[in-house]
Amino acid sequence: MTYSIVAVDVDRGDIGVGVASKFIASGSIVPWVKLSVGGVATQSWANVKFGPVILSLLENGFSPRRAVEAVLHEDPRRELRQVGVVSASGEAYAFTGRECIKYAGHIVGEGYVALGNILAGPQVVEDMARAFESTKGELVDKILAALKAGDKAGGDKRGKQSAAIIVVRPCGGYGGCDEGVGRYVDLRVDDHPDPIAELGRLFKIWEITILTREDPSDVVNMEDVAEKLQRALATLGYYKGPITGTLNPETIEALEGWMAVNNFENKIRGDGKIWGTVYRFLMEQAGMRG
Repeated sequence: MTYSIVAVDVDRGDIGVGVASKFIASGSIVPWVKLSVGGVATQSWANVKFGPVILSLLENGFSPRRAVEAVLHEDPRRELRQVGVVSASGEAYAFTGRECIKYAGHIVGEGYVALGNILAGPQVVEDMARAFESTKGELVDKILAALKAGDKAGGDKRGKQSAAIIVVRPCGGYGGCDEGVGRYVDLRVDDHPDPIAELGRLFKIWEITILTREDPSDVVNMEDVAEKLQRALATLGYYKGPITGTLNPETIEALEGWMAVNNFENKIRGDGKIWGTVYRFLMEQAGMRG
């Protein structure tokens, strides 16, 4: 019913799982992660107990293979299960039961496992693995690329419904080291006609709101785009003054008001520039071209 990828970035300490399925809220069932321990995907005839048990076994020194074998030992539905596990150190293992509905299979790579069942064909996991390995950037970028590749290759042969991604990182996500719990990215699409596209849309908002990983060169001089800022902010009801094309205090106040309402306070700059990601989001929200 599902295709997923479990992966780690040993250098950054990132651990993540991405999943998509023709099943309601697959993100509530399949992915399990624990900071500094590992990640698990439990699917096919999913046993949700496997997630926390396998993570506990990893934490107590079990290898991924030994942990999977332990939960499958004497399991009467063993051959209906599909499980992928990657430890924080990058050791990976997967199991696909012989009775999983075809096409079912997995690929184990360096620091990742791509797996799926009831798929359009083997190309789904093959393309996921290829996309993961070839994509540059952080673990979250590689997992999202793998999910998109699996979707493009046919995905779940029954159709589309849900998708999710969770990535943990030391001091990652909302609150950072001071108040956070390391949840760098945590997004779910529980029921949608195009869940992978929707997951990408949500991640774009999450990235602007929560993450601080902008390219330092991706900035826009506000004086150069003052007229566009005024028109966009006027369209959205934040700027009430005349469209002059001159960056005035009213424009800056309106921009900061819009950013505050959208929870972008951490992206406010004091150097006369605006992050390119924020500027493009504003233009898109106002229905304008950047």
